[in-house]
Amino acid sequence: MVTPTRRQRFPFPDIPDWFETLPARFAMPTMGDLYTVRIEAYMEDERYIVRAELPGMSPEDIDVFVNDGILTVQAERTERDVAKSHSEIRYGVMSRSVTLPPGADENDVTADYTDGMLTIRVGMRSERTEGKHVEIQRGH
Repeated sequence: MVTPTRRQRFPFPDIPDWFETLPARFAMPTMGDLYTVRIEAYMEDERYIVRAELPGMSPEDIDVFVNDGILTVQAERTERDVAKSHSEIRYGVMSRSVTLPPGADENDVTADYTDGMLTIRVGMRSERTEGKHVEIQRGH
């Protein structure tokens, strides 16, 4: 049996392996991780539910948009003008977009914000549109 080996170009070959074993909490977050809204989505009682984690926000700082089958949550946290010795709070605009499932009714959307969680409920049409066969014409 042949065991694949790594080509050694680094003067201390064990150091890259050591970094790969560090727990994720020690890793630096990417910019995308810093300014994205964390969500969960599921079906409940014939409605599509999207829950967005937005702690410490007020409803006035949150916008929900629906357009062409895309649901977008956008929020902005403004930085307080105080002298800080340390801060890990994320400031600025955060957003997240999700594709709505087939049959979602864009005219039947409600949202409420309680205890740091934004809950969006999208109605589903009872009639499902079926796919349509398209006849292919022979070109000249």
